Amino acid sequence: MSIEIIYVFAVLFLVVLFFAFEIFPVDKIAFFIIVSLLLFGVVSPEEAISGFSNSATITVLCLMIIAIALEQNGIINLLANGLKKLKTLPILLMIPVFMFISGSISAFISTTAVVIVFIKILTELSVKYNIPRSKLLLPISFAGILGGSCTLMGTSTNLIVNSVATKFGAERFTFFEFSMYGLIFLAIGIVFITLTSFLLPWDTSNNLNQEYELDQYLTSIEFEPSSELIDKKIMDTFLYNDLGITLLKLTRNGISNKSPGKYITLQKGDKLLLSCNMDSLVKIKETEGILINNYAVSGIDDNEDESNEFDSQRNAIVELLMLPGAPFLKRSITELKGKMIHGGLPLAIKRRKNIQNVTDKLLNINVEKIKLKVGDRLLVEMPKDRLTDLSTVENMAVLQEHTSYASVSKYKKMLTFCILIAVIGLAASGVLSILASSLTGCFLLLMFNCIELSKVYQNINWEIIFLLAGMIPLGIAMNNSGADVWVSSHLLELISGKQPTIIIGLIFLFTMLLSGIISNNATAIIMTPIAISLASASNLPLKPFILAVLFSANFSFFTPLGYQTNTLVYGLGIYKFKHFLIIGGMLSIILWITASFLLGNMIPES
Repeated sequence: MSIEIIYVFAVLFLVVLFFAFEIFPVDKIAFFIIVSLLLFGVVSPEEAISGFSNSATITVLCLMIIAIALEQNGIINLLANGLKKLKTLPILLMIPVFMFISGSISAFISTTAVVIVFIKILTELSVKYNIPRSKLLLPISFAGILGGSCTLMGTSTNLIVNSVATKFGAERFTFFEFSMYGLIFLAIGIVFITLTSFLLPWDTSNNLNQEYELDQYLTSIEFEPSSELIDKKIMDTFLYNDLGITLLKLTRNGISNKSPGKYITLQKGDKLLLSCNMDSLVKIKETEGILINNYAVSGIDDNEDESNEFDSQRNAIVELLMLPGAPFLKRSITELKGKMIHGGLPLAIKRRKNIQNVTDKLLNINVEKIKLKVGDRLLVEMPKDRLTDLSTVENMAVLQEHTSYASVSKYKKMLTFCILIAVIGLAASGVLSILASSLTGCFLLLMFNCIELSKVYQNINWEIIFLLAGMIPLGIAMNNSGADVWVSSHLLELISGKQPTIIIGLIFLFTMLLSGIISNNATAIIMTPIAISLASASNLPLKPFILAVLFSANFSFFTPLGYQTNTLVYGLGIYKFKHFLIIGGMLSIILWITASFLLGNMIPES
C-alpha cells in the first residue's frame, strides 16, 4: 500500500467521522477535503476545484432553481387542491394513494420540496379534519425517495452516480433507463408500508403551525349586497371548504354565534371572525363583495383600479412586529385605517400567544377593536416601492415579506409548468442532455421573470452544492492514488468464485449501511469508483454494479439521517428513531434482497 493510498484513506476516515458525529458543518468538511487533498498533491489544482464545475453539480443547481420556481409560482401548491378531495378516504386507503402521488411527482421534482408541501397540507387536514399526520408523513417521505429513484433527474444521487461513472469510462444512463426497477421498488414500498402502518404512531396534535409558515391570523369580514356568497349555506362556500380558514364566530343583527354551523345561510351584513393563513387571506381579499375589517381593500391609492385583485408586482404583504414604544401600540385596526405609513392597509393580526390559547377571549370582541400590544404582529399591505419607509419607524420590526401562491398570475403558472415539461421532454427524448435541458429551463425562467434571483440565492440548498464540490475531488483522489483499485482487489479476493448476485448484494448492503452514517451523495461518490473497479476486475458488466450503488445510496430507510426528507419528518417530533429502525429497516432488507436478484439477472450467464 502506497503512502498516497494511506493518506486518502486517512482523509476518508476523518470525513466519515465528521459526518457521523456532525463535528463540522458540510461546507467546512467540503473545504477540508479540497485543501487536504490539494496540499498533499493527490489531486491537481484543477482537479481540486473540478467539483464546482462538474456536470452533476451544475445540473443539481439548475434543478434546484427549477424547483424553487415551481414553488414560487404555486405549481407545487396546486397539489393541495386535489389532495383536499381525498380527506374522506379511510386511512388505510389514504396511505397508498398519498404514497403513489408523492412517488410519482418526486420522479421529476425535488423530493424535499414535495415533502414540505405535503407537511403543510397534512397539517391543515389534521387541524380541520383530525387526520393523523403520523400515519402519512413517514410513508410520504419513503415514497418520495423511492419515486426519485425512477428517473435520472429524480434525485441528486442519480445525477452524481451517472456523472462519476461516466468519468470512469462507463456508458451514460438515459433518462428512463432504470425506471422499471425504480417502479418495482416503489410498488414494494407502497405495499409494505401500507401493511405495516399499524406500527406507526397515532398522533393528531396540532403543534406544527410555527413550522413551515402555517401561522394563523385573525381577521373580520362582512358581506356587501353584491357578494355572491349571500343566500348560500356556509358549507357551500370556500370559507368552509378552504383548509386554511377556520370560522370562529358569526355576528348577525348584533347577536353572536360562537360556533356557526355549516348549514347556516349567509345574509347581507353578516360578520364573520376568521382564523386564516396567508394564502386564504389573499383569496378572501380577491373575492368581490367582501369587506375586511369593515372596509374594502380594493386598492392602496385612490387612483388605482378598484379591482380586489392583489397585485404582487406592485404591492407586498408584510408582517410587522410590535416592539416596546411602537407607534401603533394600544391602537386597533379601526383606529389605524388611513393612519398607516403612506396608505398601507392593515389586514389582520396575530397575538403574541398561540391563537388556540386566546380564542375564547377574542370571541367576545370584534377583531377590528383589538388593541395592539407588545409582541403582537400586524399584517399590512403596502406598495413595494414604499417598504423602505418602514425602516424609519422606531420600535417596529419588519419580520418578513409574505409570498402568496394565490397572487401569482395564471400566465406565469402556465409558463413555468410548460418550461418544466420542456425540460423533462428534452432530457427524456435525448434531444438534449439533462444538463443542457435544465440550463435552458433556468435561462427561460429568468428571461420571462418567472423567478426572482433574490429568491434563488435565499432558497438554494448550498450545503448540497458544497458537498458535491468537496466530495467529487475525493473520488478523483481515490482513482489517482489507486485506492479504489486496492479496495476492489482485496474485495475480489474475499468474494472470488461467488455468484454475481452475491457480489452485487454485498456492494448494495455496504453502500446502504454507509449511506445511513454519512450523506447519500457522499456515499455515492465514494462507492461508485469502487463498484466500477470491482466489476472491471471481475470481467462483469458495469451497469448492474453502478445501479447497485445508485439505488442503495438512496435506500437507507433504517435511519432518519440517511436522506434529507427523513431528517425533515423526524425533526417534527412525531416519530422516534425506532420507527425508522423497525419499519425502515425491514423495508431496506426487502429492497436489498429484491435488488440483488433483479440486478444480478442483468448479468448474462457465462
